[in-house]
Amino acid sequence: MAKLMKNPLVIGLAAIVLIGFGMYVYQLANGLGITGMNNSTSWGAYLTCFMFFVGLSAGGLIVASSASIFHVEKYKAVALPAVICSLVCICAAGLCVLIDLGGIQRIWRLFTGMNFLSPLAWDVCVITIYIVINLFYLYFMCSKKADPAKVSVVSRFALPVAILVHSITAWVFGLEIAREAWHTAILAPIFVASALDSGLALLLLALFALRARGIFHTADELITSLAGLLCACVSVDFYFIFCEILTTAYNGTEGGMAVINTLLFGGTAPFFWFEIVCGLGVPFIILVFAKNRRNMKLVGIASALIVAGVFCKRCWLMFTGFATPNIVGANGITLGTTAAQAGGAADMWSVLGTYMPTLPEVCISVSVFALAALAFIVLCHALIKPQA
Repeated sequence: MAKLMKNPLVIGLAAIVLIGFGMYVYQLANGLGITGMNNSTSWGAYLTCFMFFVGLSAGGLIVASSASIFHVEKYKAVALPAVICSLVCICAAGLCVLIDLGGIQRIWRLFTGMNFLSPLAWDVCVITIYIVINLFYLYFMCSKKADPAKVSVVSRFALPVAILVHSITAWVFGLEIAREAWHTAILAPIFVASALDSGLALLLLALFALRARGIFHTADELITSLAGLLCACVSVDFYFIFCEILTTAYNGTEGGMAVINTLLFGGTAPFFWFEIVCGLGVPFIILVFAKNRRNMKLVGIASALIVAGVFCKRCWLMFTGFATPNIVGANGITLGTTAAQAGGAADMWSVLGTYMPTLPEVCISVSVFALAALAFIVLCHALIKPQA
């Protein structure tokens, strides 16, 4: 562990975390007004990262649990790093929610006044259960008297909960009837599909990193097999997105076309097209050929593009929903920001959703990624025995 503390990467990640913590203290002192969030766009970078991390946590746990439930023996070889990756990502997701709370000192009210009719309450419960399952998984896998039977029992709970945690996160958005871009029955399947491909892609990147550091060796044949599964997940993800776009555009309703125009040609179009072309199209073209799946560099490139593409998906999904405020007439909606008030009446009103993350937001969000990477490195060094 002392050697690990001298690692330049670890030192760099720790420095980023400290900067982010300083910015968070500044946010606590001055309120969420220092962020780019406003009355028209009330959810920003923090909850976008929350969605992203929830999805990333899926691949690892599903691979690990499938190895026990469906007796896929070859996947058992990567079960431990897969569960570590899952645990780190779901904890990072929970941290993003805590950061987004302006009055975190009143979080105790969550437990004394929880509204169980709200999807937000369901999300809190299922994420807590998800974290507990990951911890049990690690305990049974790493204990001196590891019992495969206990691991098998936990895996039977892990798989449905892994699917449920992404479905409920989708329902937080999909059950919002006032948001045309979110209110769709297919949103949960879209979330699950993108969680599968992004989580599996992240697992592959983690396996490559562990192999490069000599911590954990994964055979090329197993990576090739996981790459084939990843290709199937990417195709399903693309299919669900196509179904949603076609259904919305074909009807030609006013609200639906406003969403389509924003998504294809408006403010969120760069995120959408990056995901479609670079996050789905290019990786599919790479991975659909068996020869490419045996090329570790190409698998790594495809995996990185998929992770980046799913992050863009979280961005376009979040901010397309806020692009058109649900109001009619008057001057629009008051932004409610300090900058808008200082600019006068002309700058206070908006007829379109506006959002740009501020420097504190960016620093805090990046620090969460750094903390997740740091936690993964530390846990891998602590729990995985170096292989010869």
